[in-house]
Amino acid sequence: MNSDRIYLDHNATTPVDPRVLEVMLPFFNDRFGNAASRNHAYGWEAEESVELAREQVANLIGADPKEIVFTSGATESNNLAIKSVAEKFDGHPGHVISCETEHRAVLDPLRSLEKAGLQVTYLQVDSEGLIDLKELESAMSEHTILISVMIANNETGVLQPVAQISQLARKRNIPFMTDATQAVGKIPVDVKAMGIDLLSFSAHKMYGPKGVGALYVRSGMKIGSQIDGGGHERGMRSGTLNVPGIVGMGKACELCEEQMQEDANKLKTMRNKLEQGLLQVTGTKRNGHESERLPHVSNLSFEGIDGEKLLLSLSEIAVSQGSACTSATVEPSHVLKSMGVPDELAFSSLRFGLGRFTTAEEIDLATEKLKLAIEQLRSQ
Repeated sequence: MNSDRIYLDHNATTPVDPRVLEVMLPFFNDRFGNAASRNHAYGWEAEESVELAREQVANLIGADPKEIVFTSGATESNNLAIKSVAEKFDGHPGHVISCETEHRAVLDPLRSLEKAGLQVTYLQVDSEGLIDLKELESAMSEHTILISVMIANNETGVLQPVAQISQLARKRNIPFMTDATQAVGKIPVDVKAMGIDLLSFSAHKMYGPKGVGALYVRSGMKIGSQIDGGGHERGMRSGTLNVPGIVGMGKACELCEEQMQEDANKLKTMRNKLEQGLLQVTGTKRNGHESERLPHVSNLSFEGIDGEKLLLSLSEIAVSQGSACTSATVEPSHVLKSMGVPDELAFSSLRFGLGRFTTAEEIDLATEKLKLAIEQLRSQ
């Protein structure tokens, strides 16, 4: 990475780990076979590599390899899961429970289905970003066909009580889905222990390549398809497989499994140091639960500061005001608004996402540059 810049936006995307890139490169030239070509060695070699990656992905989340469906990313995985479940109830009363602070990759498919008659309950969160389990239980009905609540929020890092949510869902035999894009590879995720039926995630959030992701589908659960044409991925996702991307995702998962705890310990220490430095600045507020959150994420508001102007004054530091997928909007973060954060503070908030290659020296430098920028903006 550019030594003149500091990258603290790992929730938007991560750099590809050099070890991931190394295993991917041969599949762009020497090992270029189509995994669906069953009549020669090029295809067999590609298929074998895809199945190895499927095992690596499954191992990271405690799944069986046959429960992994490769997609282009979590957005496609979310659409595939949500729309497949909804389509099974075509012509019948259907009700889904989700949360106000979900990523747009969940909210937008739900809103699209609402136009077709689906009923959706969006759970509120408290000031720390957590749902109320009693509210969830009250929202369940005989018509509820799916509960979809993310593990970790992409803007605040707040962790929802997923195991407790799944217990409530199982009592009523309601499938439980979670968007785990920000969680997988960062904290332990075990689909069996956590009682998850459908789980989505992307490679590019965990030091793998962009354009590839996966959907975990619990064995015995039937879902349809959104893309037809060849019956790939057991009929759930047709299309020529992105072999280099899948191989990269597999390796990324393997590396995360090996060094997850080491990464988390290092990042939590640096994250806390960054926060401690910036919370000393008058008018700085942390958004989200102090402990129930990802180890590498911090969301801070700076009272009296225009967040966009602060970003522009930090040309050497890559941070964001929220989700990369909604950065083109001029509305305050829907996540922070749902938590009761006033618009003024929501507009003054920044999201910091540290990563595997972040250094303590970068944190010190970023802290000083941020303090200076805030002081200069307030003096104006």
